[in-house]
Amino acid sequence: MTPRPIHTDRAPAPAGHYAQAIVHGGLAYVAGQLALDPATGAVVGGDSAEAQAAQTLANIAAVLEAAGSGLDLVLSLTVFVCSRDDWPGVNAACIAAFGAHTPARAIVGGAELKPGCRVEMTAIAAIGER
Repeated sequence: MTPRPIHTDRAPAPAGHYAQAIVHGGLAYVAGQLALDPATGAVVGGDSAEAQAAQTLANIAAVLEAAGSGLDLVLSLTVFVCSRDDWPGVNAACIAAFGAHTPARAIVGGAELKPGCRVEMTAIAAIGER
């Protein structure tokens, strides 16, 4: 089985040599997503970790949809934040986006992200188990 790259205009375009996601072996591996407006590339959410996390999760959802998956099939979420103070906002955005679904998750603090960004996330999700 050959890995299949995923691209959607509903999420920010990659800023380097990588795909928005790769599908292989029944899983979607989503590259790091930021709180960027897919149309303009501008950072969304100002200094609010919660608003930035919500936009980041919306971008992940768009990539997953293009891959034939969704937030309800996320198995693992890795979150990078600038500060531990961002953690409550990330939690609130995850509760709003995932509801009762609770994927495995890791949060890494002290990340140096794109200027203006407080949150970056990667995800691994199942494909076609709907």
